[in-house]
Amino acid sequence: MPDDVLIAFDGSPLSERALTYAIETFSDATLTTIYVINPIDSVIDVEGGGLPVAEDWYDNAQERATRIHDTATDLAAEHDTDLTTVTEVGSPARAILEYADDHGIDQIVMGSHGRSGIDRTLLGSVAETVTRRARIPVTIIG
Repeated sequence: MPDDVLIAFDGSPLSERALTYAIETFSDATLTTIYVINPIDSVIDVEGGGLPVAEDWYDNAQERATRIHDTATDLAAEHDTDLTTVTEVGSPARAILEYADDHGIDQIVMGSHGRSGIDRTLLGSVAETVTRRARIPVTIIG
């Protein structure tokens, strides 16, 4: 059994399933959820909202990260489980892999996808990239 499990958590239904799976499967492990702020999202926001949105993108992303971490913490509390939450900035797949390498993570758990539609097509599959490049076991929840 792994000692340290990293769960990619973006607030999507699949990430909630991934967190529940990790809680139930790795009950003796230290659990950490990671949310990655992707700067590319700011470009998409600017296209939709113009320069005022661009100026506030990071603050808005931090507020979203806080809400997502609260969701993860609440879900863990429903299972009487403690977890650590972290926020990273960058490419989601790269940030997940680097965090796992830098923090001695033994297992990664994530949903098969968090994004849908055009974002997923443009940005590729984070789950696929993490699975191909990870040096540790990765469990994908579909």
